[in-house]
Amino acid sequence: MSNIRLAFPFVNGRNGVRRFTSASVKLEKSGDCQNKSVAARPFTCTFTRTMATTNSHEKRSLNYDNLNPNVKIMEYAVRGPIVIRAAQIAKELQQGVKKPFNEVISANIGDCHAMGQVPITFIRQVLSSVLYPPLLDDPKIPDDVKQRSREILKAARGSVGCYTESTGLELIRRHVAEFIEQRDGYPSDWQNILLCGGASDGIKNFLKLFLCNVDGKLPGVMIPIPQYPLYSATLAEMGITQIGYYLDESKNWALNVDELERALEEKKETCIPKCIVVINPGNPTGQVLTKQNIQEIIKFAHNHNLFILADEVYQHNIYAEGSEFFSFKKILMEMGEPYSSMELVSFMSCSKGYMGECGLRGGYAEVINMCPEVKVNYLKSVSAMLCSTVIGQACMDTIVNPPRKGEPSYELYIKERKAVLDSLNMRARMVVDAFNSFEGFSCNPVQGAMYAFPSITLPPKAIEAAKKNNQHPDVFYAFQLLERTGICIVPGSGFGQQPGTFHFRTTILPQPEKLKEMLGKFRAFHLEFVEEYK
Repeated sequence: MSNIRLAFPFVNGRNGVRRFTSASVKLEKSGDCQNKSVAARPFTCTFTRTMATTNSHEKRSLNYDNLNPNVKIMEYAVRGPIVIRAAQIAKELQQGVKKPFNEVISANIGDCHAMGQVPITFIRQVLSSVLYPPLLDDPKIPDDVKQRSREILKAARGSVGCYTESTGLELIRRHVAEFIEQRDGYPSDWQNILLCGGASDGIKNFLKLFLCNVDGKLPGVMIPIPQYPLYSATLAEMGITQIGYYLDESKNWALNVDELERALEEKKETCIPKCIVVINPGNPTGQVLTKQNIQEIIKFAHNHNLFILADEVYQHNIYAEGSEFFSFKKILMEMGEPYSSMELVSFMSCSKGYMGECGLRGGYAEVINMCPEVKVNYLKSVSAMLCSTVIGQACMDTIVNPPRKGEPSYELYIKERKAVLDSLNMRARMVVDAFNSFEGFSCNPVQGAMYAFPSITLPPKAIEAAKKNNQHPDVFYAFQLLERTGICIVPGSGFGQQPGTFHFRTTILPQPEKLKEMLGKFRAFHLEFVEEYK
């Protein structure tokens, strides 16, 4: 047995214990950490190995002691300990272990097809045809599908098994630029488009550009709290300072400029702020920023010379009446100089929207007003990865270059797309209405994206029980929910939250009947939980 000391950026409560598949983590108090957000001070923990070790371990070239320390401290809550336990429970059910439920409902991650969403026919026909060109001779394949497939294959030198340019196929980059022009009404240069392996891959490739100490200070990147854990994990892995700014829950998770100023002022003595991340529509909060709010953010970024990173992967997912998606580029251009010359990168993905093609790993980045010398080196850095998956590139082409009115695939495409978005709209209302009917719950409208992030008031005895169990209260609640009902959610402490508040993220993705069943189980559990800890 051996003990190893770790430092984690996420707080899971005073003296908390987190259990993994083959090890347990016992936390040691490092100041009063209870109820602190993701932006709070880190805590220290002791990792107790439960597997057998030998002296040969110490002789390995790469061992725990010389492992990259940034990798040690990074965490990704969406696939954290609760999700690991959910996978274990699913296996136990398969092995015949008796539970008070017969399946695990994975409401922890935005994986549309895993939750029963049916793929869009046009997308899959194009992908099938480029993967298996003999389908181009099949009379059942529509002519517009064949045309697009042939164009992609020609651009890819006859096979999607070939490498493409590092930035992706020129044909598809041109189609992306045309899509952006039609969306925003402003020109888009295809040479500013980079195709990437999902938005996550593109975001990580971009953020590493900021890895440079200046006058002994680390770079800093502003991210929203609550945030998508990709950002906190990536910044931790790269050794970039996280500057967390709180979204205003009382105003449906709006972004408050005074809070931006506070967050920046608090950190600028220890780092050099270089970039601000904005997720719109929001993940995990589901808000859609107004045009005025975007204008305020742009002015703030201009005043502090910040590069804007606009995560816009949910731009098709708009539900609430009166909500509308505005791209940061569109507003930037509408505002004119000096704002229209600001540095901006925006990201889009084929994983969300009405498509939900998460596993194909397709995405794009549009970079505008980047320093030419920086852009040369950015492209050099991207080239080291050869190219993103070509089938992912082809998928992105079907999204930015969909069937047009009058083409054979158009009617079915519109019908399927509308059905998906209408269903998501209905499920967004179902989730919000249900949670707002629970005792001690408060849930803002899901204006967009695929998630709800309700606030929950936990009974004092439940908070005390969490302490005794060495868990953060919302982690305790989530584990209890999983073990009793099979519903897997992500505790709010994994995304960050205001001190003293408790939340969790759930997707709205289960199909309507399954979602109704899930919410019914959730209600029954919560009533029992409150009664138990009254």
